[in-house]
Amino acid sequence: MIKRLLVTGAGGRLGHLLREPLKGSAEILRLSDIIDISPSRPGEEVVRCDLADRAAVDTLARNCDMILHLGAISGEASFDALIQANFLGTYNLYEAARKAGVRRILFASTNHVIGFHPVGEGLDDRSERRPDSLYGVSKCFGEDLSRLYYDKFGLETACLRIGSCFEAPKDRRTLSTWLSPRDFLSLVRKLIGAPVIGHLVLYGVSANRDAWWSNAHADFLGWEPQDTSEPYREKIERREGQPAGGSHYQGGRLATKGIVGKR
Repeated sequence: MIKRLLVTGAGGRLGHLLREPLKGSAEILRLSDIIDISPSRPGEEVVRCDLADRAAVDTLARNCDMILHLGAISGEASFDALIQANFLGTYNLYEAARKAGVRRILFASTNHVIGFHPVGEGLDDRSERRPDSLYGVSKCFGEDLSRLYYDKFGLETACLRIGSCFEAPKDRRTLSTWLSPRDFLSLVRKLIGAPVIGHLVLYGVSANRDAWWSNAHADFLGWEPQDTSEPYREKIERREGQPAGGSHYQGGRLATKGIVGKR
């Protein structure tokens, strides 16, 4: 078991989901967010931190073995907002991790880095990135930065292109992109426990019948998602009817909506 695991964005939806189950993955969970989160419990350290504050992030990363980097704006926003949280914050975290001797980061990327691929097209880790939003662009930056820090400094990263992580699929698109909370947790645990991962890009998606994404290149992890969106299909298709008028792109609405804050 590793000594200390830092979780950024611990006050967000995914961070809240993983807080209790991850306790067995490290002796100490260091939980951080820009907002106040509930006080520390046994085996936890709670540190409030703005990832755009470089000095604070340097302190945050000290004495950590691994980082689960969930801290970011997790949807489309103005470029100015994304610059602080997703660009500057991610850079600060990687540089702090390098200086602190962190050996691995699990970087929460997104399916929106490939969102302009057509619905139904099969993709893997070598597929061309086609971001569907400024948010998607910010995660492309994070993936590229992680590659630089692996090639130059040997800092391992798993870029998790998370699909739609909710308790249940919400619509026809998420029948393909759904990642159950249970499968997300098991994937994170596999990545924490793997002896070596190098620089790895993989998709966070459950075993859905119509999934568009392949993780065949990451079979060495031994991760097998247990859940599928099929039990929800009949209800969703009955509610939505025949496919018509929806987005033709894998990114869904983000691929078709305008740029936020466009001048």
